[in-house]
Amino acid sequence: MKTSVFFFLLGFVCLSQTVRAQDDDLLKSLDQPTTQTFTSATFKGTRLINGHTVETVKGKHLDFLISHRFGRLNSGVDNFYGLDEASIRLGLEYGITDRLTAGVGRSNIQKTVDLYLKYRLLRQSTQGSPLSVTLFASDAIVTEPTRSNASSTLYYNNGERQNWTFQALIARKFSDRFSLQLMPTLLTLAKPEQGPKAIPAVGIGGRFKVSKRVSINAEYYARFLSESDQLTAPGGVKSYNAVAVGVDIETGGHVFQLHFTNSQGMIEKQFLSQATGNFFKGDIHYGFNISRTFSFDRKSKKDW
Repeated sequence: MKTSVFFFLLGFVCLSQTVRAQDDDLLKSLDQPTTQTFTSATFKGTRLINGHTVETVKGKHLDFLISHRFGRLNSGVDNFYGLDEASIRLGLEYGITDRLTAGVGRSNIQKTVDLYLKYRLLRQSTQGSPLSVTLFASDAIVTEPTRSNASSTLYYNNGERQNWTFQALIARKFSDRFSLQLMPTLLTLAKPEQGPKAIPAVGIGGRFKVSKRVSINAEYYARFLSESDQLTAPGGVKSYNAVAVGVDIETGGHVFQLHFTNSQGMIEKQFLSQATGNFFKGDIHYGFNISRTFSFDRKSKKDW
């Protein structure tokens, strides 16, 4: 009898210790934060084609960008199908943090200097946000001199040279191959005689990978203007909605982008208000973007 009671008490103690240990393990697992897997490389670079993507430059890294647009393909053999003329933009983007990027660029179209900030508000993840959201704001400053002839724009003060763009870049990576992005946009022009001063627009763009290092990209911006609003580029030329298609090629630390677009300008102020070609009638500019990233992070062993 005593032996049975002893073994009963021993078994009860062992069972109690087992249950307590299981409870402690459960409480520990509840105290630990749920790990999230963030989506990476929604797009390969900070540019889709003309416009920006949700991607920001990694903290303490510098991106150097060269953008080039030739003349129109339908300009004929006398203009070597557009290769005899070209526009260029040089730009630098620095990652202040992984989520905040500051950039500056200079293009020869109206000798424009553009300054901008990008802030990654949300990042797509398995346990969190289904979307990536980046906020973008830029100031495009026209620095061309004021001329007296009637075909050039006259500037009476520095405020008339500045053009602001605000965007919310909203993207989702649906698979390893396919990403889609929406770009609600507001552009404010400093020279209202070129059309309405505030231009609301929505862009849509996407990326489809055809191989490990090659993808096909497309981009379109629709402007919301009334029939009475007439938007013209400098010189009184009609402007169209921006359309672009292209190919991205990744080569190590470089991203090489080849594309066709109806805009010769390479920043928001230019391709939203100064795309003077009708893409579907052959007014197409061939162009390319090249980017190279440099690391200033001593802990980083190689370029990102």
